Amino acid sequence: MAEAFAKIHGRGIVNAFSAGSRPSGKINPKAIEAMKMLGYDLTNHASKSADDFRNSEPDYVITMGCGDECPYLPAKHREDWDIPDPKDLPLDEFIVIRNLIEMKVKELLCKIENKK
Repeated sequence: MAEAFAKIHGRGIVNAFSAGSRPSGKINPKAIEAMKMLGYDLTNHASKSADDFRNSEPDYVITMGCGDECPYLPAKHREDWDIPDPKDLPLDEFIVIRNLIEMKVKELLCKIENKK
């Protein structure tokens, strides 16, 4: 969802990619539904591994509360948003996390824009 929000709100500002430490290989159906409610189609996204990005050096790496389990990826800036994984939450609670992710993405985009 963070990648989707970066694409929605950060078009022309960032080139965002989302990856996990233990990707399932498929997008969570609740994430697809939650983003569809906002008019965004997540079905064209793919579940990716953080290992796929080991040889890149992005400007920002954002982790979402995985603590010591987060794979290390070199980056100019690192942030941990400490956001709980919503995968097992009921849809109404999942949406709360979706909205938190959107807010954090917007805050980061503002920070990036202000550094230019």
